[in-house]
Amino acid sequence: MSFSNRFVNLIKQKVNKVLEKHEDPREALDYSAVKQTELIQRLRREIVEVVASKKRLEMQKARLLENINKLQEQAKSAVKAGRDDLAALALERKNANLAQAKDLDTHIMEIQTEQDKLENAEKRLSIKVEEFKSKKEIIKARYSSAEAEVRIKENITGISEEMSDIGVAMSRAEEKTDAMKSKAMAIDDMIGSGSLVDYTDNKDQIESELEKTDIKSKVDDELAKLKSSMDKDN
Repeated sequence: MSFSNRFVNLIKQKVNKVLEKHEDPREALDYSAVKQTELIQRLRREIVEVVASKKRLEMQKARLLENINKLQEQAKSAVKAGRDDLAALALERKNANLAQAKDLDTHIMEIQTEQDKLENAEKRLSIKVEEFKSKKEIIKARYSSAEAEVRIKENITGISEEMSDIGVAMSRAEEKTDAMKSKAMAIDDMIGSGSLVDYTDNKDQIESELEKTDIKSKVDDELAKLKSSMDKDN
């Protein structure tokens, strides 16, 4: 598995764990963005360490090359001085340094290859992280909008339920009012028919009947007088 794939898998694992812990997806997205940024920073630190290692080898190679040139000059000086033994020793050391330099070249190339891989992985991951951050804000905005819409509709639904309750209460009040009116009218009819005593009247039934008889007598007397007066005029 490549270095970048390991990082991507690590990010996915952390995101899944966060999603399980956080109920609000916006918090999970922000947390994921922070963790991805931390992973990018860690990758960059590793690149710096690789570059530093390569630089140390390059410096070591430079010192070997300087020593190789120095040994070459010493071999020439020894030959001129007739000291072939010293010239041979210088050349022997020179070839040993050349072998070390060649070995360093191999390691430097290997490190350079690893550096290139890391730098390419860092670039790809950086692009993905930036894309994620952009999408994250879009998702957060959509979630906030949907959340607000749900909250508004829940409030409207609550108001509708309250209005429905008020409507039911009004209907019941009207029904009770109509029932009370009907009952009052029925009582009036019963009082008028004499089947029910009107307890709101302070007079008893006998007194009422006597008053009716007295009124009838007076009416009869007045009617008789009126007829008598009319006969005299004729």
